[in-house]
This record gives sequence, C-alpha cells and structure tokens, in this order.
Amino acid sequence: MAGFLAVPGCLFLERTRGASVNSVTSTGTLDGSPPGGSGASVSRMASCVTELVTALLGSKGTARGCCSSSRALMGNPFTIPRSAAGKSGLFGVPLTILLEHDQKKVPGTKVPLILQKLLSHIEAEGLDTEGLLRIPGAAIRVKSLCQELESKFYDGTFIWENVKQHDAASLLKLFIRELPYPLLTVEYLNAFLSVQKLPTKKQQLQSLNLLVLLLPELSRNTLKILLEFLQRVIANSEKNKMTLNNVAVVMAPNLFMFKEIRSKNYEQELALATGSASIMRFLIKYQTLLWTIPRFIMNQVRKQNIENQKKTSKDRAMKKLLKKMAYDREKHEKHEKLTLDTDVLQGVIRVQAPQFSKVSMAIQLTEDLKASDVLARFLSQDSSTVEQSVKREELCLFEIGGNIGERCLDDDTYMKDLYQLNPTAEWVIKPRSR
Repeated sequence: MAGFLAVPGCLFLERTRGASVNSVTSTGTLDGSPPGGSGASVSRMASCVTELVTALLGSKGTARGCCSSSRALMGNPFTIPRSAAGKSGLFGVPLTILLEHDQKKVPGTKVPLILQKLLSHIEAEGLDTEGLLRIPGAAIRVKSLCQELESKFYDGTFIWENVKQHDAASLLKLFIRELPYPLLTVEYLNAFLSVQKLPTKKQQLQSLNLLVLLLPELSRNTLKILLEFLQRVIANSEKNKMTLNNVAVVMAPNLFMFKEIRSKNYEQELALATGSASIMRFLIKYQTLLWTIPRFIMNQVRKQNIENQKKTSKDRAMKKLLKKMAYDREKHEKHEKLTLDTDVLQGVIRVQAPQFSKVSMAIQLTEDLKASDVLARFLSQDSSTVEQSVKREELCLFEIGGNIGERCLDDDTYMKDLYQLNPTAEWVIKPRSR
C-alpha cells in the first residue's frame, strides 16, 4: 500500500513520506508548543502514545482503563542511587549531567562527548577486528584506561592512539552498563522487555516504535547513535565475525540487565537474557522504522495545529497586530499571493534557499518527485555558489508553515503527496539542525 512501510505483517508505520522523530522534535512540533498553541496538543499526543503502548502491552489488548493500569504494566519503579545525581566524572554518571557539562564546552551537542569519542575511535581503528564487542579487553588495562579517561579526557591530554580495539569496546560497554539510570529509562525498561511477549511481529514493532517515541530526547539520541554504530559493526561481519545475533547477545546485557531488576533465580535470569537479546535484535534490525512517527500521530498533530490556527485568527489581540502590520506587508503579500496562485494552477512549488545566490526556484510536481530530487535540481543550478562550509549531506528541504510548524523532510518524501496534505506550506533549503 502506497505511503506505508513495506514490512511483512506491518502496515502501521508511516513510510518515508512522513517525518523522522528527530526532525519533528527538533523543531518543536511535538516536544514544544505548536504554532499559535499553548502546548496542550503536545500533552494529548504524549497521552495518546502512552495509552497505545499500554494497550498493546496489556493482556486484553484494549485501551480501556489503560491509564490506571499503566504502572502495573510498566513495572514497579526502580531504586535509583541517591548519589548518582551529584557524581562527577565519565563512568557511572547520569547522561543528563554529562550532556549539561559537554554543552558548555560544545554548544548544541546532543550526545555525551565521551560516547561520541569512544564510537569514533573504534571506527577509526577499523570495524573488521575479529570478535569486536565479543572479546573483552584486558581487565587491568581497561580499569587503568577508565581511570585515565576520568582525569584526562576533558583537558585533552588522553592519548587515544594507545587504546586497543577490544579495550575500547570494553570501555563502551562499561559506559552503558554503569549508567546509574538505564538508557531505556526507569519508566519504560520493563515495557521494552515485555514487547517480546506480544503475539505478532506487527504488534512488537508497533510497541517498540511508540516506546522509542516516548523516550526523553537525550535517551533517544544516545540510543540512535549506538544502534547506528552496531549496524556498521554488523556490516563488517564477514571480517569481524559479528553477526546480528552475535552483537545482540553481547550488547543486550548492557542495556537491559539493569542491576535493580536482576533476579537470583537462574531460570528467570536465563529467560531475561534470551528475551532481551531478542528485543536487541529488533532494535538493531528495524532501527530505521523506530524513529518514524506513525501516520495517525502526524495526522493528529496537523489537525490540532489547524484548530489552534483557527482559534488564533479569532483572537482580538492578534487581529490588532495583523491590522497594524497590514499596511507594510500588503504589497508583498499581494505579490506572494499572485505567485502562489500561478504556481498552484501550474502544479509547481517554489523552493527557497536564502543562503544561496539563487534564492528561489519553481519546481514542477510529479508523482515520483522526492525531496532528494528537489535538492539535486536546485544544487545542480547553483553548485558554484554553495558555501564551501556547507556539505550536501548537511542540507535539507524543510516544510514550513501551513498546518505544521517546521520539519526537515526525509530524502524519500514524495512531494506531491505532501503538497496535497499541506498546500500552503513554504519549502526552504537550509542546513539541518545538529
């Protein structure tokens, strides 16, 4: 079916005609107030997602009464070390504290610098090392490196060239395992583990998709960069012998075997290990689907934004402001309206790129036209004027205004379909948010 993901047994997730979760949340459409709104729709969206997850994980498979029973389904709260919030260093420190410190050094960073450096070092040394992630580093060396990183990482005196591949991989697993709060969060760790109990693959993917959307932005960003790294490790499995199953079995304990939920019962431990490895395989294999917002949520966001815009247009204060601005904008608006009307009749969109010398271009809409095609056409006629500091992969075509706030479009977004959903939007090429 056009517009849906071609996943066996799963037509629930929106295809790349939709938005990735990062592109939406970074612009405030889901995590902030929609245009002209108070943020009320955001809480309703979060409530909707929570109820759906609870319903999918519930024994009756219905949303009735799910809010009152969500705590029972999600499991009891874990006990969090009181000293965790005040701890400094790199290992055993909450992600929020690490990121707060890192953003003072590198404004705009979204994932702790130590994790970024560990991943980049392992990749730089080569992902073809046999047994990568499976073979542990020397315990004494890893402990020494851990202490050295704690004291030298931020002043830039740590010598990465001396770190062997298996030691670096052990440091990576140690960093994740020693987090005082689980990466998948206290609230949803049990829910992630419960996904394996769902009867169909479709329901499992639906639940994982919604649970990922419910994660805090920091946890989501950290999980994303980790899963992307693991996928690259698997891509070199012919040399490193680390298949999807091997990587899942090795990494699952670090994400799921949180010390507060460990059991002394051997059979329960074995069941937990098996189940967590299964969920880990799903997270890695279907990661590109898990960051895609389901179509029904996008439709609700658009509907709520339209309703908010209608209410805003009736507000007296806004009317006074519009009246005051009308004289200065009248001439410009008439010109824009004439251009827009002409474009609509001819089936074209006008793409803008303020940072380039060619600031706009009319693009004819066709059934197969994608966002990547729009970028390619624009840049092909303006290749000599693109700032050298901006790379092609850093640019994105944005959908702005109309019935949505602002979002970076997937390269595979079908423009004609999206135009029909939001005919009054503006289309702007600019660097994507970092």
